[in-house]
Amino acid sequence: MTDREREDHGMGRGPERPADPESGVHEPVEKLAPDAAARERAAHTPRPGVPEPERTGADRGEPTRADERAATALEPPHGGASGLATALTAILPGSGHLLLGSPARGAAFLFAWGALLAAIWLGWEAISGVTEAGSLDDWVAIITLGLGLLAVWLGAMRDLRGAAAEDARRTAARHAGDDPGIQDRSGDSQWSIAARHFRQNVPALVGLVLVVVLYLIAFMAPLLAPYDPIAQGDLTTTGYLPPSGDYWLGTDQFGRDIMSRIIYGARISLAIGFIAVAIAIILGSLLGAIAGYIGGKVDAAIMRFTDMVMAFPRLILLIMIIALFEPSLTLIILVLGLTQWPGTARLVRGEVLSLREQEYIQAARALGFGRWRIILRHLIPNVLAPVIVAATLGIGNTIVLEAGLSFLGMGIQPPTPSWGTLVADGRQNLIGAWWVATFPGLAIVVTVLAFNLVGDGLRDALDPRMRS
Repeated sequence: MTDREREDHGMGRGPERPADPESGVHEPVEKLAPDAAARERAAHTPRPGVPEPERTGADRGEPTRADERAATALEPPHGGASGLATALTAILPGSGHLLLGSPARGAAFLFAWGALLAAIWLGWEAISGVTEAGSLDDWVAIITLGLGLLAVWLGAMRDLRGAAAEDARRTAARHAGDDPGIQDRSGDSQWSIAARHFRQNVPALVGLVLVVVLYLIAFMAPLLAPYDPIAQGDLTTTGYLPPSGDYWLGTDQFGRDIMSRIIYGARISLAIGFIAVAIAIILGSLLGAIAGYIGGKVDAAIMRFTDMVMAFPRLILLIMIIALFEPSLTLIILVLGLTQWPGTARLVRGEVLSLREQEYIQAARALGFGRWRIILRHLIPNVLAPVIVAATLGIGNTIVLEAGLSFLGMGIQPPTPSWGTLVADGRQNLIGAWWVATFPGLAIVVTVLAFNLVGDGLRDALDPRMRS
């Protein structure tokens, strides 16, 4: 390399291109390189024999999918229709759903709202006089009615917002070219997945609606019952009257309105079923979790006692206990609850035996957590799914068992109305006054069927193996 070349390299001029044949002048490569605009023109200049590359929408100045998605996200959902639907729903729950094209949901909210308004109309006399001579039952009925109205209104507003958000998501998916039916649910919890599957089960939803309606009727009995359930009329003129405009479901042998007695009887039957099952679930879950987690002699003692309780015929045990004491509502609830826990205990114990070796339980032990904290905070919450199913199905069985005791005269004593007692009153005249036993029997069937539908739906939703 000559001194001139070393000097040029030292000054950063870089290599030189060969001399021009005409001028013979050496020029640096940097000076001869085309600029960015020239390179762009050269890249887009078609060459003979070389196919031109396909140009994308961005090259042609067209909006891309990302641009469309961003523009769709900025659009308000439903536009003016959403605001009008919200205003209509605030005035009349369900009307906004009809405007947005959701007739099924709109009709459901409208029916619920109309039914509660009808309850206000039927019980307006009791509502207007509650401040002067209202009893505790009247206040409970009015508070329940108010909470029902508030729940329907808030549910309609929340559901309308959810429908608007879902519609916006589907619109954005269609603009982006994606399938609007596909939604990312990777972050959903197991309870959210179970709730979604439960909402897709139509029989379970029907059962849930029936259960809610039955409990609303039970709490609002003073507003809905047309007559006093224990007041007797003239036996010669009002005894054994068939269903009519004055007495929708007829009267019994003492002239008492069957419909009013069924409504008030729902309070007894549903309360016994719910409280007795709650006692059985709490006691059975605690004993089953203790037996399964601690094991050893504790497990053996609890399970042998459970087997001993299950060995006694339940109905005979109930009759023997009630025969020794005076039948009362508290005694019946305690007896039914304290004889129903063994099945729950065995179920929870089996679940805990498989959970106590899991890693999170081992980690809780390593952190020094006590036994009771592990049982109450980590084990029992993770076995709630089968327990909830068992409790739902157990309420129906408890209602039937209480009705059987009342039918035998060992349940709720007259004149307090109970569905089993009403059926027992009508057995003496099944041909001449069929309505006395038929309508209470239908109430028992519908109630037990509703709880069984809900229980089956919860089982299918909470068990991953049963989901379709």
